[in-house]
Amino acid sequence: MTQEPTPTTSRYLTPFNVVAGIVVVVGLIITVLRFTGGLSTVTHLSDDNPWGIWIGFDLLVGVALAAGGYVTSAAVYIFGMKRFHAAVRPAILTGFLGYALVVLALHYDVGRPWRLPYPFLVSQGTTSLLFEVAACVALYLTVLFIEFSPAAMEWLGLKRARGLVVRLTLLLTIFGVMLSTLHQSSLGALFLIAPAKLHPLWYSSYIPIYFFITSIIAGLSMVIFESGLSHKFFKDKMDEEHLAGKNVVMLGFGKAAAWVLAGYFFIKVIGIAADNQWHYLATGYGAWYLVELLGFVALPAFMYAVGVREKNTTIIRWTAAWTVLGIVVNRFNICLVAFNWYLPSDQRYFPHWMEIGISVFIVTIGVLAFRFIVTRMPILYAHPDYEAH
Repeated sequence: MTQEPTPTTSRYLTPFNVVAGIVVVVGLIITVLRFTGGLSTVTHLSDDNPWGIWIGFDLLVGVALAAGGYVTSAAVYIFGMKRFHAAVRPAILTGFLGYALVVLALHYDVGRPWRLPYPFLVSQGTTSLLFEVAACVALYLTVLFIEFSPAAMEWLGLKRARGLVVRLTLLLTIFGVMLSTLHQSSLGALFLIAPAKLHPLWYSSYIPIYFFITSIIAGLSMVIFESGLSHKFFKDKMDEEHLAGKNVVMLGFGKAAAWVLAGYFFIKVIGIAADNQWHYLATGYGAWYLVELLGFVALPAFMYAVGVREKNTTIIRWTAAWTVLGIVVNRFNICLVAFNWYLPSDQRYFPHWMEIGISVFIVTIGVLAFRFIVTRMPILYAHPDYEAH
């Protein structure tokens, strides 16, 4: 009773909050510059390089890393792997935030963002891959919002509405898997129209399949990665089911990731053979391609297998982080490094620091939103009123 109370402000002036606050303020300033001065004010984009880091990272990487939602839901509700049930809500939340931030990032990249609804309301380009991607992303974002809503409804005490949405779980899961299969592969199919611009090692008629398979890899690894971080920073918010499910999720998803990575490695080798591109491996681009193939596909496949065999969750957790980095490298290679590979160096694209600032700003918003939700809503624990369900 004699001790003076700790000032409330000390809880908020943490290093993370200070850094996040600075990033948000800088991001808001760049946002004002972007929407008042145009793309040329804050980017190095041009007619030769119309897609920069906002597409390569915010869209292509963001959509891939948000695939944990459909991967986990399919495993639990379609394939009946109920032992992974504790991972469903965190994965759905991560997927929902990921897709929401992808749509936010598109507003920065599109020259006239207020025309984003045009494909649906004014001029339907139903023969365009971009229309299919836009339609599937918009529909899947809606599906993710509905799948996430039971947690918010439990928090708000909306029992009847929550019961109605829960009855739709299987239907939403099937619909979500269908939409994800379509737009994950279609993002890769966008590059089929640029065979002369994309380096032959990365260009392939199988690139839609590559994008879909790597989305599964990204989803599995992202669930493991997010699970590890949640157990470190939000352990006090977890109930016994989520605490006990950590190793089950890591071992199960790690085993699946090892198999999918191994399959992807052999498919990539078959793709090189089918297109007869072996001679490019002796070039500088070939050396970098081998770094991606061996260092970010074969190596994590082996390390996942070792971690699962030894039941070593530390190895699995670090391998997941390395695999997530490999997805980033792959998407950057396709969209930035190997794109316009024939242009001289002075005409190649390199992002403006403000482009990087906006990407960091968007990621920071996602982290802050995730923290806000998991500390208030039943994401990492079962709500006492619904434990029986």
